[in-house]
Amino acid sequence: MIIDLTRSTSPFSLREKALRALWTYFAWPLVSRLPRPFGSTVRVLVLRFFGAHIGKCCLIESGCFVWIPWNLELSDYVAIGRAVEIYNYARIRIERMTVVSQYCYLCTGTHDYTHPHMPLTWSDITIGSMCWIAAGSWVLPGVDIGDGTVVGARSLVTKNLPEWTVCAGHPCVPLKVRHLQPIV
Repeated sequence: MIIDLTRSTSPFSLREKALRALWTYFAWPLVSRLPRPFGSTVRVLVLRFFGAHIGKCCLIESGCFVWIPWNLELSDYVAIGRAVEIYNYARIRIERMTVVSQYCYLCTGTHDYTHPHMPLTWSDITIGSMCWIAAGSWVLPGVDIGDGTVVGARSLVTKNLPEWTVCAGHPCVPLKVRHLQPIV
């Protein structure tokens, strides 16, 4: 058996390719680097125009990149830090009150390395509510992160993570239960 990437084909229609080109080369470059205070508002509006489902009071910092806006769902009060890459050939859903810190990489796509043409494959990512994905972490295809979970900086999340835990590592594993301090 031999690997033959010349036989690999795109799973996307011409319309999808045209929309992605319009998004990637014209729309997003115009707004991705806009400064505070209004930059996030403009980015949210442009993402919504291109089909993203974004709740109220979301923050999207400069330098982020979203591959396919219509595959992005953010609930209310989600914050996406500076230079986060959202590689979302499949759906990425982030629930309310969640923070994805700077330089994180949320990746729904990979390749089937067992097939001689190595076709692109993808699987959804879901991040629960009240989570914190700390700086520089990677979340891989098909991962579900439970509500209230903290993912430590520079972690590689390869498998589902349980609710209300602090997790870290390469690969990321649960370390302890997350307890919230009472508000006084």
